[in-house]
Amino acid sequence: MRISELVETIAADLASLGALGDDATAGAARRLAAAMQGPVTARLLDGLGQLADELGASLPDHSVELRLAGGSVQLVVVAKVHDEAPEPETEGEADARITLRLSGQLKARVELASAREGVSVNTYIVRALSQQSRSDWAAKGRRRLTGYGRG
Repeated sequence: MRISELVETIAADLASLGALGDDATAGAARRLAAAMQGPVTARLLDGLGQLADELGASLPDHSVELRLAGGSVQLVVVAKVHDEAPEPETEGEADARITLRLSGQLKARVELASAREGVSVNTYIVRALSQQSRSDWAAKGRRRLTGYGRG
C-alpha cells in the first residue's frame, strides 16, 4: 500500500468538505489539507506499527513487521526462530591458521555483522564456520514466512 496515496485522499476529502462552506471555509480547508499531510502520515504509520504489534502478539510462533520501502508500507508475517545458533564447541586451542581471499564487499559485510554482534571479525568467522560445519545445523536451515496482513 502506498501511504502517500492514502494521505492525499484524506487531504482531498478535507478540501471537499471545506468546499461545502463559504470561500473562507474552503480556503482554510485547503490550507489545512496541505499542512496536515506530514502529521497524518506519522499517525498512520504509528497506527500501522501498533496493528503489527497486536497482530504479532496474536500469532503464535510468528511476528508481524511493518516495512517501509519507497513510500510503500507492508505488514509482513515472519516466523520466529526458536533455535538460536548453537554456541561453538570448544574443540581445543585455536592454533590453526588459514588465509581467506574475500571480495571487498564481502569483507565489509563481515566487518559490519561482527560489529553488530560486538565480536571480533575472527570470532565472527569462527562461529559462522563452526555453525555451518555441523551437519545438523546446516540441514535445518532457516525458513521465513512472509505475507501481508489483511483484515
